[in-house]
Amino acid sequence: MKYYSTNHKSEMVSLKEAIIKGLAPDGGLYMPERIPAIPAAFFRHIGEMSLQDIAYVVANTLFGDDMESVALKNLINEALSFEIPLVKVADNKYSLELYHGPTLAFKDVGARFMARMLAYFNGSDGGDGGTVHVLAATSGDTGSAVANGFLDVPGVQVHVLYPKGKVSPIQEAQFTTLGHNISAIEIDGTFDDCQAMVKAAFSDKEIASKMFLTSANSINVARFLPQMFYFYHAYARLMSEDVDMKNVVVAVPSGNFGNLCSGLIAKRMGLPIKRFIAANNRNDVVLQYLNSGVYSPRASVATVANAMDVGDPSNFARILDLYGGVHKDVCADISGCAYDDDAIKRTIKEEYERSGYLLDPHGAVAYRGLSDHLRQGETGIFFETAHPAKFKETVESVIGGNVAVPKRLSAFLSGEKHVTRMSALYPAFKKYLMAFK
Repeated sequence: MKYYSTNHKSEMVSLKEAIIKGLAPDGGLYMPERIPAIPAAFFRHIGEMSLQDIAYVVANTLFGDDMESVALKNLINEALSFEIPLVKVADNKYSLELYHGPTLAFKDVGARFMARMLAYFNGSDGGDGGTVHVLAATSGDTGSAVANGFLDVPGVQVHVLYPKGKVSPIQEAQFTTLGHNISAIEIDGTFDDCQAMVKAAFSDKEIASKMFLTSANSINVARFLPQMFYFYHAYARLMSEDVDMKNVVVAVPSGNFGNLCSGLIAKRMGLPIKRFIAANNRNDVVLQYLNSGVYSPRASVATVANAMDVGDPSNFARILDLYGGVHKDVCADISGCAYDDDAIKRTIKEEYERSGYLLDPHGAVAYRGLSDHLRQGETGIFFETAHPAKFKETVESVIGGNVAVPKRLSAFLSGEKHVTRMSALYPAFKKYLMAFK
């Protein structure tokens, strides 16, 4: 399988090259040259399969030409070594709890999968085995998932860029206290500034001549494509419920749009999801596109759902590419909605009082979107992407009660914080990178 750039001005590359490079030389994002269909028989039996078995079939369909089957199977089992339960919250609404990995966030799977793919291609297949510098801009959970997923991976140095004062204390502790091959860089700016600095580094020829760079954001194909496992798994678990499987809708809390993009590709591969709801916070540039056909990125604003505070989502370029830029075709599969902080907090409070189910701010956005836009006869799944304890102060102030912090989260808070502080100007970041040998 070859991978092309969404800007269509670079040569196609192998999977290995797409992972190592992260971003195409023309500034575009890599996409698979074709989207292979999974046989219909798979979907007839998917309800009987485990998460790991489902993931192997999907991954083998995409990556099987480029990886040995035993290595791919082992990689799947290591990256998906935990359960992802589907929980019934209301009569026709189900939560896929994606926060049962090591850092209690949905990005654990993609980060762990990518770390192991990178190690495979950088060494065991005859690669040069040199140090690869992994850059990750984070507005919340990407930093913690990537840092923990890549911790002590041989031949890898991780650099996490995050906006000062705009991630929760627990999120920050999860990537600033690890040390070893993990470096944390606090940027005096927004997530968009962090992401712009990462992209600038990839297009810098001087840096490219001195070091191997790749991205662990959903910019990287090895990070965003494995997230489609969630959609197949959700569909499989729903088959044990008494619902119409032809009317399944998935609501995704959307920030950089990698998760939703992977779901759209899953549908192209044959997964019978009827449609998707892109649930946004106040950073709603994609909703504006869906309503008007005009994409106008703007500076992000801070919200209580901080991991979604993205004003120019990178993966929307992939979504436009997937649909050939045809607005009506995009809208046929995706509807959108957006909620401010008051609506998010109100949703957390009302659902907790109604059913006892505790939402985090990001899951609350998806649940509210599903509740407002689910049609008669449809069954909805919303993605609950992080444990509520990661946003302890916000959630406790809303429900007026205590949120227990799991031991694996509280352990991070006792660690010593190590941070490099930096302005939002690229030359400072370049100087920092060039100091590495």
